[in-house]
Amino acid sequence: MEATLQVLNELERKGVLGRYAIGWAVAAIFYMEPFATFDLDIFVILPTQGMLITLEPLYAALNGMGYSLDKECVVIEGVPVQFLPAYNPLVEEALSAAQDTKLGETITRVLLPEYLAAIMVQTGRSKDRQRLTAFLEQAVFDKTRLESILAKHQLDQRFSSWTHPLNS
Repeated sequence: MEATLQVLNELERKGVLGRYAIGWAVAAIFYMEPFATFDLDIFVILPTQGMLITLEPLYAALNGMGYSLDKECVVIEGVPVQFLPAYNPLVEEALSAAQDTKLGETITRVLLPEYLAAIMVQTGRSKDRQRLTAFLEQAVFDKTRLESILAKHQLDQRFSSWTHPLNS
């Protein structure tokens, strides 16, 4: 995975993609016990073309480097990578707050655990509910920061309805 991250860092240096951070399952592994995952999800700020956000320049750059598209992923150094453009204020804020992390000898960024939890609540898929339960049991996170993020993005009631109290 380190070689994959080096390619992403190079694309960021060249301006093909903006700030990026590891998200979803791989990011969760930084904060809890590892579990199996198929791909590396990368939340990213992409350069815009007018009002449109497009992955086409990124895919073209990766294709020019010899990497190929496989369904919704690009296989980079053997790792399927799914690019998820920052699609709302919560994800933009999460990217801005992402933590620099060293993986091997490579610097990358990982979404903070409080933002991972908030994005799980916002997305609301059944697998997110399951992951959130495990995440809150295992991950070390700042309860006050999570409560603040949930309130700011109007997710606190949904979080409460999932019956995952923070005071455990």
